[in-house]
Amino acid sequence: MIGFNLVHKLPNRLRYKLFDISSKNDLRILVENIQNCEGVKSARVNINAKSLIVEVQSSDIQSKIENIITEFETTICDSKCRYEQGDSEVSKHGIITMASVTGAGFVLPKKVNAPLSMMANTPMLISGVKDLYKNGVTSHVLESLAVGVSLWRKDYTAANFTNLLLEAGEYIEESTSDKSDSLLRELIRPNIDEVWVERNGVEQKISYELVKVSDIVIISTGDMISVDGHIVDGKALINQASMTGESVSVTKSYGDRVIAGTIIEEGRIKIWAENVGDDTSTAKVTKYIEESLSSKSSSALKATKLADKLVPLTLGLSTFAYLKTGDWERVAAVLQADYSCALKLATPVAFKSSLHKSAKNGIMIKNAQTLENLSEVDTVIFDKTGTLTQGELYVSEVISFDKEWDKTKILSLAASTEEHYFHPVAEAVVKAANEQSFEHVHHDEVEFIVAHGITTQVAGKKVHIGSQHFLQDDEGIDFDGHIPIIQKHEEDGKTILCIGYDYKLLGMITMIDTVRHNTKKTIDRLHELGIKETIMLTGDNKRKANEVANEIGIDRVYSELLPTQKADIVKDLVANGKKVVFVGDGINDAPALIEANVGISMSKGAQIAKASADISLIKDDIECVADAVELSQNTMKLIKSNFNITVAANSAILAAATMGYIKPISTAVLHNGTTVGILLNSIKGVKI
Repeated sequence: MIGFNLVHKLPNRLRYKLFDISSKNDLRILVENIQNCEGVKSARVNINAKSLIVEVQSSDIQSKIENIITEFETTICDSKCRYEQGDSEVSKHGIITMASVTGAGFVLPKKVNAPLSMMANTPMLISGVKDLYKNGVTSHVLESLAVGVSLWRKDYTAANFTNLLLEAGEYIEESTSDKSDSLLRELIRPNIDEVWVERNGVEQKISYELVKVSDIVIISTGDMISVDGHIVDGKALINQASMTGESVSVTKSYGDRVIAGTIIEEGRIKIWAENVGDDTSTAKVTKYIEESLSSKSSSALKATKLADKLVPLTLGLSTFAYLKTGDWERVAAVLQADYSCALKLATPVAFKSSLHKSAKNGIMIKNAQTLENLSEVDTVIFDKTGTLTQGELYVSEVISFDKEWDKTKILSLAASTEEHYFHPVAEAVVKAANEQSFEHVHHDEVEFIVAHGITTQVAGKKVHIGSQHFLQDDEGIDFDGHIPIIQKHEEDGKTILCIGYDYKLLGMITMIDTVRHNTKKTIDRLHELGIKETIMLTGDNKRKANEVANEIGIDRVYSELLPTQKADIVKDLVANGKKVVFVGDGINDAPALIEANVGISMSKGAQIAKASADISLIKDDIECVADAVELSQNTMKLIKSNFNITVAANSAILAAATMGYIKPISTAVLHNGTTVGILLNSIKGVKI
């Protein structure tokens, strides 16, 4: 199956993402079929981008185009040989055919059974010859040769029953492999064509492609949230299971962050769009899944290479058996005892099963190789703010420097102006004021000055709220007599928000970022999982950094760092042979995420951090880091166990067949039974 998904739609242009491009000739035929459709101007495929672009007279013919693709997929699947296409439906028909022929052989006379058996087994013999010509000596060639030997010996029962078992094994193997792919694909969220937005106070329905950052998007009961952003109006009960794995729906209201791909079960909200289109959580899930389906780990590649190398061994032993005994029945038995199927399929199926389970639990792992790399790490490095800490500031104290302004009035003034923005400082101030039921202070239009603060006017007088640098150096507000207390709070690791009115310093608000409740538990789990060293990187002063590290059990601390120094530390550790995981969330964490063996971005992290990471956490839970490490280790243990069982079991079967202890039918039963058992164990996977 090609598999397709509409990713971009304009009135005169449709673009589809194709999941599996296996034949250029098939795609050429598909393009020709689409171009022959009435209303299509042109169609083309970009193989590198795996995209199908269709220029149309009107987007109304979208359903016709998708029907053409679906019908084409069906035609291709029906016409392909099962060994080339790997379609379980073909194997199902083969099972029915061979079961009928095998059963008939017990009641029909030999003169009828002989041509019937030859006819039924001919497709397998032909496909074996084709495979030999195309790929050389493979496991399928050996199986076809085994059936051919039984037919040559006129042992039609053995030939038919062997082919029946091979068909049954093929069907189960393909179904298992297909299921591992479908488990991942089921996580891809359906497309959203149109959304409601509020522009200039008017609600209107527009194409999703036209939604832009800062739009106010309106979502109601039963609808899927189409953007990442913050709620600016309304309240809703939201089911986030598809994106975070949380089984219980959560209530969210003004100021709360929501993510694309989640469902509103009850309520109506307006969302300020922070991420749209390909930048949303949903789009990133889709991208990760596409990469997961097409990726192969080094373990999978090694297993495939080993399986290919062992095929000549089987062929050699069958030759030895014939030269030693002249017994063609023994030769047929040996030819069926190969390692290929279990070795080649079990590893990728195990990886995909683990990738699916991690995604269902809010951990998006880019591909199988990332999962394998994660299992080998010995050092985990954490950025402090927003990673080990909540990343959410809390007001710890309001300090007044003016007798006419008490703490409540200062907090009310700050909250009245800050409530228009969604940066962490603003959210902390507004939350603290709401807890005291503050009185709103009427003010003029607010101007936001990036990296400095905000300004407005109250009663005709200028208000400045922001950093000391902004108020003192840029706006000329006098800080004499107040510097010592500001420095003391800064040394304690607090964030300071200064408030000025009529060019006088009214006071300041101090804020702290608390350590996540399960950070220590996460660090302890990582040590239990064999992580040799945990490291914290922070710009905090040394005293404050050490306090936090001692509280949560971090092994080593780098403090008072500049943003550019994080990547250098990671790079040095990797150069010294450490297998490093870096966990971060900020824009300045992107270089470190790239330098690490595995980079993990937090759910509320900057987009560039998420784009640079190998693993993206959709659930805002630091313990997901330990979950991911444990999952990777258990997955590799499962793969190693499957590998050992495969080699041991098939070696025993091969030895028994070579020495004549088991016949072809018994060999087929044991070989296919072992393969199916290992595949079922792989798709069951590991717990998380």
